[in-house]
Amino acid sequence: MNEDPKFLAIIILIGGKSVRFGTETGLIDFNGKPVIYHQVETLSKFDENLYLVAHSDIQINKYRNISFPRKVEYIIDDKELLSDDDFRSPMLGIYSGLKKLNELHFENVLLMSGDAPLIKEKVIELLINQLEGYECCIPKWKNEFLEPLFAIYPVSKAYENAKNSMITKNFSLSGILDDEWNINYISVENSIKPLDENLVSLININGPVDIEKLKELY
Repeated sequence: MNEDPKFLAIIILIGGKSVRFGTETGLIDFNGKPVIYHQVETLSKFDENLYLVAHSDIQINKYRNISFPRKVEYIIDDKELLSDDDFRSPMLGIYSGLKKLNELHFENVLLMSGDAPLIKEKVIELLINQLEGYECCIPKWKNEFLEPLFAIYPVSKAYENAKNSMITKNFSLSGILDDEWNINYISVENSIKPLDENLVSLININGPVDIEKLKELY
């Protein structure tokens, strides 16, 4: 029996390992809580299923020690298309998450990186509300730069693109998108900035200097 499609799930990629920190960015302390906790805390205001995509069971066990304010589920990187089990790439996490959501009959996915602790509830609401009538909703800067790891995608179509990227070893995040999709490009400056003055929703932690910068904006 086919399941009815479910409208939206949320995925946070946690599989990466920061070279600068020497550990997963999501586990780094930020104002007394792990970075990932801040994200999950904001997302607890939404009813959609939340999945953390990890590289391995060992990594997941580190996150299980966190008492999250809402239920989270885990997806492990699917390495069936890899020859190197140690390979890490955002595209691998995206492919693995999309494959699972496709099996679970989700229609859309809000895809997020695990290193942006100050995501804003109103910005997430904007993306979800602006999806109506479109297949994809993605922030876009005036300089044409996109935010592919803070966007909503159609699960089945994005899964096929991600799978093709894995097969062809083209791991650029632009490989998820398709020009033939009906895409709603959300202006960062005109639509997101009024809801998030300092645009902290789009700031990722890549090193100690970013933590200090975000603390000033917290």
